[in-house]
Amino acid sequence: MVTILFNIANEVLWLYQWAVILAALFNMLAQFGVLDTRNKFVWSIGDFLYRITEPALRRIRRVVPSFGSIDVSPLVLIFGIYVLQQILQRIYRAISFGDISGLLL
Repeated sequence: MVTILFNIANEVLWLYQWAVILAALFNMLAQFGVLDTRNKFVWSIGDFLYRITEPALRRIRRVVPSFGSIDVSPLVLIFGIYVLQQILQRIYRAISFGDISGLLL
């Protein structure tokens, strides 16, 4: 049961990481005019990615200083997701195998 919960949490974090990457790419391509956001299908994809990622990115933008036109908040969020995945893996190993030394590092 514990394995299933940790696998689901890991997969959700992995999917959210890809949503952040796709949202950043979509935003960049839309700003350069490569994607036509007047198209209903393209707009709906962009709106979906915006609604999923913007709550987390907005919190990061409040803390991280602005670097002009460069938005580093997706990079910070991806790094945070990576750290959270590593923490979950260490907790899983500690619970499953009794390896408490992994939690201390």
